[in-house]
Amino acid sequence: MKIKFCGAAREVTGSRHLLEVNGKKILLDCGLFQGRRKDTELKNRDFCFNPSEIDAVILSHAHIDHSGGLPFLIKNGFKGPIFSTFATRDLCNYMLLDSAFIQEKDIEYVNNRRKKGEPTLEPLYTMEDAQETLNHFYAVGYERTFVVTDGVVCSFYDAGHILGSAQIHFVIYEKETNKRYTFAFTGDLGRKNLPILRDPQPLPPTDYLLTENTYGDRFHESILDADKKLEEVINRTAKRGGKILIPAFAVERTQEIVYHLNKLWQEKRIPDLPIFVDSPLSANVTEVFMNHPECFDKDTFREFVDNRKNPFGFGRLQYTREVSESKALNELKGPAIIISASGMCENGRILHHLRNNIEDERNTIMIVGFMAKDTLGRKILEKQPVVNIFGDPFKVRAEVVVMDAFSGHADRSDLIDHISKIQGLKKIFLVHGEEEQSQKFKSVLNESGFQDVVTPGRGEVYEIP
Repeated sequence: MKIKFCGAAREVTGSRHLLEVNGKKILLDCGLFQGRRKDTELKNRDFCFNPSEIDAVILSHAHIDHSGGLPFLIKNGFKGPIFSTFATRDLCNYMLLDSAFIQEKDIEYVNNRRKKGEPTLEPLYTMEDAQETLNHFYAVGYERTFVVTDGVVCSFYDAGHILGSAQIHFVIYEKETNKRYTFAFTGDLGRKNLPILRDPQPLPPTDYLLTENTYGDRFHESILDADKKLEEVINRTAKRGGKILIPAFAVERTQEIVYHLNKLWQEKRIPDLPIFVDSPLSANVTEVFMNHPECFDKDTFREFVDNRKNPFGFGRLQYTREVSESKALNELKGPAIIISASGMCENGRILHHLRNNIEDERNTIMIVGFMAKDTLGRKILEKQPVVNIFGDPFKVRAEVVVMDAFSGHADRSDLIDHISKIQGLKKIFLVHGEEEQSQKFKSVLNESGFQDVVTPGRGEVYEIP
């Protein structure tokens, strides 16, 4: 067996890992790269492999940096199955179409600004390509064994990261050598004791592990302190008469923030101010959440099923779908909370809200998720004094608050705890982490007794075993 690292290698976005075993090629994830436009455009169009030669795709979860390249894969000749959990399949029904819509609109905007005589550009893929992709999905439940190709069987285990997220565990029989071994990919690993979703499941014995390490170099704030800090930020901003802008991923982070706001509102710990989720995708995704209570933890399941309460809707909350409703928020006076996508501030309605509010010192921008290098969200997180939005410079006068407690990624302690419980580990590959912090986490693993740890670069190939 060989593994080729085609994305999320010494970087965070663009998850793509190619396995070759028994003459078959299996792709783990097919995500989009995010960051500086020119760099990501080149990477997104360069697979590092021939799409028509791929026999199957196994998808860990629906986030666009893991699933967003699938329509481009189909467009370039892939004809095989895409295996995922049921919730991931249902989320992709919305996520991929939304991604295609953004691709088309972005190219339309760029072409309109091109000089006369310059060739027009084409989107990475279209709505039709995304729709065709959905026909390739095969959904499988957690802890159900399925055959991927001859000699390769697989099972999903809950990763606890977003709805439907999965760790992928393989049992592989090599025909030529008559060897049997196990291999696992964590996908994006979640954290323990977060609300809504179940905790990550422990993996069965594994010889070779491919693990994310997004936050392998740091520790998160305790989720137990999140409500208190959220309460303080909201009350402080409301007293100034400002708005709280929360860039949030449409999947999981939006629902988690809504869950906490609901709790604070019910307990009368925040003022009775309007709260908007300004994202049609978030509204659609929330409906998918309501259809998959099997992914909920015990407390959320009991609240939703036994008590018949909606954990994602309450009196002051409004979901806005229409463009006119979104534009009306620009004229909104007085305190309010606006949750909007995209999570890294690279596209979507959050850009309009930032443009209209970032220079007002009464307002607050609350960072609640990972911001990849070179994204607008990372520049705001770093509190750069001036940022570009739609090509124009804006001074960052709004207060910037970072809430690590809401991260859906395992931190160093979570990762060490999870890895330490896996029996039989021979080798560990670190992916989905920026180069500097991956090297730090490698040292931590070495100190913990794991000596064979690799931080592969994009395009590198390793033979297993």
